[in-house]
Amino acid sequence: VQLQASGGGLVQPGGSLRLSCAASGGTFSNGAMGWFRQAPGKEREFVAAIRWSDNTKAYEDSVKGRFTISADKAKNTVYLQMNSLKPDDTAVYYCAAKFRGIIISSLRLIAAYNYWGQGTLVTVSS
Repeated sequence: VQLQASGGGLVQPGGSLRLSCAASGGTFSNGAMGWFRQAPGKEREFVAAIRWSDNTKAYEDSVKGRFTISADKAKNTVYLQMNSLKPDDTAVYYCAAKFRGIIISSLRLIAAYNYWGQGTLVTVSS
């Protein structure tokens, strides 16, 4: 199983970026994909997730209304559209996947995901 993330970069405050993560080597059965981030000196934290079976989505409070997670199930790819970016959004963003059997209450949990991408750096700075 491989997760390939892309789309990070340098953007000014208020700008937008779109992250992508393609999963290969696995088949989703009531699984999910999510995005987490880790800022320098901080622990990894949940950002957003989407459950494959019913498109249930979850967001961390600080990104609600600014970030949108979506999925192209035919391509096993998840996207994170990030708008109105702030310096506090600066971090390495990791995509994660669990192919089978995730419950809604677990979407935000790092431990719920079996597979992780390599991370893509997002820097928000003027």
